[in-house]
Amino acid sequence: MIGQMLYLAAGHADQEAGHSGELVLEHATKVFAFPGTFYQIDGFTVTMWGIMAVIIILALLATRTVTAVPRGWQSAMEGLFDALEGWLASFMGSRHTARKYMPLLTTFFMFILVANYSGLLPGAGKLPWFKPPTSRWGTTAGLALLVFFSTHYFAIKEKGLGKYLHHYIEPIPLLMPLNILEEFIKPFSLSLRLFGNIFAEETLLAVLSFLVPLIIPVPIMGLALLLGGIQALVFTTLAAIYIGQATAGHH
Repeated sequence: MIGQMLYLAAGHADQEAGHSGELVLEHATKVFAFPGTFYQIDGFTVTMWGIMAVIIILALLATRTVTAVPRGWQSAMEGLFDALEGWLASFMGSRHTARKYMPLLTTFFMFILVANYSGLLPGAGKLPWFKPPTSRWGTTAGLALLVFFSTHYFAIKEKGLGKYLHHYIEPIPLLMPLNILEEFIKPFSLSLRLFGNIFAEETLLAVLSFLVPLIIPVPIMGLALLLGGIQALVFTTLAAIYIGQATAGHH
């Protein structure tokens, strides 16, 4: 939703093909518009709703019959989350620390992973209601804003408002403007990193599919599977690092 509002505020125009055979890299056709308002529902929003539904279904399948000895979906999901927790714990100091923030971090990882892989499905980017969300900067900026506000919320909760504000004047008070600027640069770079990689991947697939529709896209799609997982892990890892740094006892 945050990404959708940023997208509209930026006044991003739809890009449509005017002639037969023209290559289209993005086609944000309106699926539904609210009369008298600037708000609209487009393919990116519909796809995000679909991704959320997929994640909810996976969660229900994994927790439908929770047993002491994991089996089936429960075993697969527990193995994934345990591996992710162990990975993030190496950056946040301990599993105990990582576990406190795993609900948020796991949600980031699952959403971005499924969103990245949605661009490899048939019809992605071509159907008006099916647009890979992470290939639009508004979506990645919305995710980065969630990281930004969550980081400062957890920092105030852990340290208290006084200690939280005091860390901006450490180690040298004159560096306070740079410390504040750094807090805004972090989410901005986080959003651009994810958007740039996924947009470049979608563009490359679109160009190759247009030029050589049957041969070249296959190995590129295999590479996209790997890169999509890496980008989801990188975003989640950086979010964990920011939260870990903000909530640590020392700046």
